[in-house]
Amino acid sequence: MKRIVLTGGGTAGHVTPNIALLPSLKEAGYEITYMGSYEGIEKKLISDFDIPYVGIATGKFRRYLDVKNLTDPFRVIKGYGEAKKFLREYQPDVVFSKGGFVSVPVVRAAAALKIPCIIHESDMTPGLANKLCIPVAKKVCCNFPETLQYLPEDKGIVTGSPIRSELSEGSKIAGLEMCGFTANKPVIMVIGGSLGAANVNKAVREALPKLLHDFQIVHLCGKDKMDNLLLNTPGYKQFEYVKTELKDLFAMADLVISRAGANAICEILALKKPNILIPLPAQVSRGDQLLNAKSFSDQGFSIVLQEDDITDDLLAQKVRELYENRDRYHEAMSQSGQLDSITTIMNLIKEA
Repeated sequence: MKRIVLTGGGTAGHVTPNIALLPSLKEAGYEITYMGSYEGIEKKLISDFDIPYVGIATGKFRRYLDVKNLTDPFRVIKGYGEAKKFLREYQPDVVFSKGGFVSVPVVRAAAALKIPCIIHESDMTPGLANKLCIPVAKKVCCNFPETLQYLPEDKGIVTGSPIRSELSEGSKIAGLEMCGFTANKPVIMVIGGSLGAANVNKAVREALPKLLHDFQIVHLCGKDKMDNLLLNTPGYKQFEYVKTELKDLFAMADLVISRAGANAICEILALKKPNILIPLPAQVSRGDQLLNAKSFSDQGFSIVLQEDDITDDLLAQKVRELYENRDRYHEAMSQSGQLDSITTIMNLIKEA
């Protein structure tokens, strides 16, 4: 029995690509264990898959002043010791890391034990956690061709992000029934992220009078972000969050409006959905979404709008422009070399 340890956490985006690999790993005969923080989101997400979970101490790496910067290094050291103890006993053949601060003690401990590590960087430029892991990794998978310039020449490989296969198995009819929509009017799906995106939600809702004449809109607005005054608006359906039904909403959607988080846009690419990206502005992020969106725009996959520039008129104009040219965007995405990521990553795991 071959053994693999998966790690990654802190946000859903550091977990869902690992989940996407599970069917292929099981089919290939791997015994799988997941390592994450004691009570992080990764523990909750993995609990649905009947996989042993090992929790370790973790600390966040911050670029800003915070009193926790004094204590978290000790948590990381403790996590390193816990990870090393488990890995020495379990003796996996390989570690695959999707990043996030929880992955650092796992990858560094594995490397100290001569266990090969493959890591995945979602964003255009490596985050701090992955920067600490790259020196000891065997291979570094990435989503964007532009990322290769930041990686050692013998390690970087463009794989795209693993996407859950069930996302491509949705039912358009089920999506329409779920939302109470008609089949003879195109549908826009708005994705604000798991926590919602207040400014994107606001822009979409302000543009509803201009959009609903020609489109129906399903809006994933985030926890506690529903607008109760719009609950009975014909052609407009809100959800805080969906899980298994997401595949049906994607199958139904003709266009997508989304933030530019790496995993979200890789799902959009895999499903070849013409899209408008509204990246997080630089003042509230490290700027990775701006770079992600620019890459997708340069490759002909997306229209990009800056959050500070959005008006209801501009959003409505760009939606119509996207819909009129939807075949062009679909064709560009169909030509992408980032669509078979699971096969590519599985080959790297087997080689390691």
